Amino acid sequence: MSNAVPPDQTTNASPAIMPETMAAMASKLRDAGLRPTRQRVAIACLLLDGRHRHITAENLTAEINATGLHVAGGTVYNTLNQFTDAGLLRRVTVHNEYSLFDTNTEHHHHFYEAAHDRLIDIPADQVLLSRLP
Repeated sequence: MSNAVPPDQTTNASPAIMPETMAAMASKLRDAGLRPTRQRVAIACLLLDGRHRHITAENLTAEINATGLHVAGGTVYNTLNQFTDAGLLRRVTVHNEYSLFDTNTEHHHHFYEAAHDRLIDIPADQVLLSRLP
């Protein structure tokens, strides 16, 4: 079996994503033990581009659909869970069943600002539990 992504999977996921990027993401998915389907590769290109951010499945679905690739919300949610299980993302449960997915998998902490529905990263070395009352 070839490791190359078929041509239709490197060019049709989104017109804004370069074929080289698609191939690199397909390789990254393979390295994580995931089959690089067209939808997974497109989602990886949007999420794993080096930016550290927090995203919900709903926000990502809207972002994907804005690129012209239409992916069902359930597929996006399942893909986010697969990426999390493979170590490519971290799930941060904010409250009850509300979760965000974090592209920064390095050790760090979070602060949730409810007034603005925003999750803020706090570097691990800036939290000293010995100083808490």
